[in-house]
Amino acid sequence: MEQDLSFLDPLGHRVAAVLGTPANDTDRIAVLCHGFLSGKRSTTNKTLTRLLNAQGIATFAFDFFGQGDSDGPFDALTTTTAVAQANAALDLVRQKGFARLGLMGSSFGGLVAILTAAQRRDLACLALKCPVVDFAEELRLTLGDEEMARWKATDTIPNIMGGTERIGLRYAFYEDNLHHIGYDPARAITAPTLIVQGDQDECVPLHQSRELAAALTCPKRMELLAGADHQFTKGPDFQRMTTLITEWLTAHLS
Repeated sequence: MEQDLSFLDPLGHRVAAVLGTPANDTDRIAVLCHGFLSGKRSTTNKTLTRLLNAQGIATFAFDFFGQGDSDGPFDALTTTTAVAQANAALDLVRQKGFARLGLMGSSFGGLVAILTAAQRRDLACLALKCPVVDFAEELRLTLGDEEMARWKATDTIPNIMGGTERIGLRYAFYEDNLHHIGYDPARAITAPTLIVQGDQDECVPLHQSRELAAALTCPKRMELLAGADHQFTKGPDFQRMTTLITEWLTAHLS
């Protein structure tokens, strides 16, 4: 069962969300943070909702600022805003009576989940799908010096997810990310943490996940899927990734 709803972040922006609940009542829930240029009903989120609901666990997915049905505009997105929205989502589900909270983040949502989990002590677990730990570094590596200069001059970037049209995004997004690198905050995470990434990820450098795993002091597990890319485009890779995350969340939310 799905319920569309919305809530306000600390700055008063309306955030669109969807609550997926199993057939029977539950006090267990996983909050799902989507990736860059994605949305609350991403293929990963929909699959995890189906799998987790079947295990008696609810899900709560929301659109980050300027994406999907949430207030915008997208070009004013910052990681600071996204973290505030993730915290507001967790606070909301707790107010709704959910007692055991899990947090899951994909790619950019993984960075948001890392930074959010570092601030909280009420999470039963954390699951990260190919998380960006240092988005500023990834952007420099992906775009190169010429495109970085063009971004600073025009407040636009190429569509790093594969589209042909340039995307409006203020250079302040990059500057904000210089202050939100996840390695040091990760040392404060207490929730057991799973990292899943393909060893052929073309977007997020593998060294970021390895350094993240080394920085974590909580119970942790890292799974590198041989041959898998950033989107887990091969069916068996996608199934393995969603199964690993489902099993992790189910085990720690029980």
